[in-house]
Amino acid sequence: MILSCNHIEKAYGVDVVLKDVSFFVNEHEKAAIVGMNGAGKSTILKIIMGELGKDGGEVVFAKDKSIGYLAQHEEANLDCSIYEAVLAAKEELIGMEQRLRTMENQMATVLEEDLSKFMEQYHRLQDEFEEQGGYTFRGEVTSVIRGLGFTDEEFNKPMRELSGGQKTRVGLARLLVSKPDLLLLDEPTNHLDITSIEWLEEFLKNYKGAVLIVSHDRYFLDRIVTKVIEIENRVSTVYKGSYSDYSRKKEEARAVYIKHYLEQQAEIKHQEKVIQTFRSFKTEAAIVKAKSREKALERMERLDKPIELRQDMHLRLEPGIESGKDVLHVEGLQKSFGDKALFSDVLLDIKKGERVAIIGANGTGKTTLLKILNGMLDAEKGSFQFGANVVPGYYDQEQQLLSEDKTLVDEIGDAYTDMTNTRIRTVLGAFLFTEDDVFKRIRDLSGGERGRMSLAKLMLSKANFLMLDEPTNHLDIISKEILESALNDYTGTVLFVSHDRYFINRTATRILELKDGEFHNYLGNYDYYLEKKRQMEQEQGNAGTNIVLETKETEAQLDWQEQKRQAASKRKLMNAIAKVEEKIEQLEQELAQIEEKQADPAIATNSCKLNEWATKHYEVSQKLEPLYEQWEELTNEA
Repeated sequence: MILSCNHIEKAYGVDVVLKDVSFFVNEHEKAAIVGMNGAGKSTILKIIMGELGKDGGEVVFAKDKSIGYLAQHEEANLDCSIYEAVLAAKEELIGMEQRLRTMENQMATVLEEDLSKFMEQYHRLQDEFEEQGGYTFRGEVTSVIRGLGFTDEEFNKPMRELSGGQKTRVGLARLLVSKPDLLLLDEPTNHLDITSIEWLEEFLKNYKGAVLIVSHDRYFLDRIVTKVIEIENRVSTVYKGSYSDYSRKKEEARAVYIKHYLEQQAEIKHQEKVIQTFRSFKTEAAIVKAKSREKALERMERLDKPIELRQDMHLRLEPGIESGKDVLHVEGLQKSFGDKALFSDVLLDIKKGERVAIIGANGTGKTTLLKILNGMLDAEKGSFQFGANVVPGYYDQEQQLLSEDKTLVDEIGDAYTDMTNTRIRTVLGAFLFTEDDVFKRIRDLSGGERGRMSLAKLMLSKANFLMLDEPTNHLDIISKEILESALNDYTGTVLFVSHDRYFINRTATRILELKDGEFHNYLGNYDYYLEKKRQMEQEQGNAGTNIVLETKETEAQLDWQEQKRQAASKRKLMNAIAKVEEKIEQLEQELAQIEEKQADPAIATNSCKLNEWATKHYEVSQKLEPLYEQWEELTNEA
């Protein structure tokens, strides 16, 4: 074991962030910390590193182990180049190398009687230098810098000229080449494109030390970690396995928890009705019974309302009107900036109901294409046309479409005047704006909050063709799942740019890879895209030839039919759940009515009638039990 956190507690005044967080990380283990925004994930890392004090618990490290930490906002030395900044992490090896060079220069002047001892020292230092990678460390530095997305031409670029995201990448490169026994990484995939993220995945999978990661990138976590530490409601739960294993186990646990919660709520409701009935009798015996039941209710350990039952955590998107089958036709489109050509001769058709993801390295022109389609930039050549009845809606990751002086409530209310205040607050709640947050002004929002606000506004636009630029940036995992579910149920058409491979995998029906100025088409989700890429590379003998997969009309039609089949199947399942829930509610009401009858003094003193109602109570209870089981099976399937 290299790290142990035991019963960690942390509060800011009366706001308790962490109540009981315990977990450990073994040597060579890869673990993730997940949870909603504000759950305390980054706080845990800061407590581990001693940057933040804790109110209770302990952090224990194994002896003689080195620890490296990458914060979300990394400080940087501005007076050196990118290469020099990363190379500085090898300071010890550089010092050893310099001592070796000095000793080599001294060899010719060493006295003969001292030469044997001198050479012994030299060889000892040389062996240590070689053992620590002294003859390969500069190559490692170069490999890591390239892997994290910097070109060779940028190696000598001064740090002071870099953006915040680039500086964070340099900080990550420094950390990786320093090779600590335990790596603590806070959102390491921020500011990385898909190619760099894939490189980082391979690096961490093969990393000999232990790794503890805070990240919202589920695909990234799925490929690396073997343990997931979830922070929810200020306590921790540890799940063994990959992120997908965690997600599956979590869903199973949620289904059981929801069942118990609904059963408890039904019991509470029933007991409250019985208590109310007893009190209405106003006899001493009835009042004693009411007080007894009240005390039992007070002693009951209440289950927290699960997120899945909070109505403000669900979104439903509906286009205002239905578009025609042909949504977008692009022909001969070309764009460049100065001497840099982004793309040329683009030919693209998008059909109704498709969810098309555009992927590619940073700077290839993905966002530029969306801006051209939305009239924010002009193309140099070519044209595009929207189909009949197409109403486009655009999510801009730079959030330029918000009014700085308005409150969140006014921003929505002024745009959609038919919405009630309750409905507005419900929608804002789905994007994690609760209570007094809704009265903030746009100008006072953080970057992540502005992104969520822009997304909330677009979701209400009734557009039937959504164009989204990095929609999952700044969203936590639960918010991403809400958005995924909303888009998958959406009957319109979606074109989006994203680096979030898990999101792409869950939502995309087609992928357009922008590479070397051309769009390469893959019919399917991200896993299908990877499979086809591997298959094509094998067929081409890894020649690296760019190949365009033609989308056949028959395949597209089959894909659309499959989407319709899945949507119909899902609607059928949700209707079945609703019917079972309705039956459960009817029977529970009937049960409550029976128990009220049993509490009636006229019946309670008549053994014949009491037995009759007891039989009815048993019969209704027997009907309820299989309905609970049926509901659980249906929800698990859903």
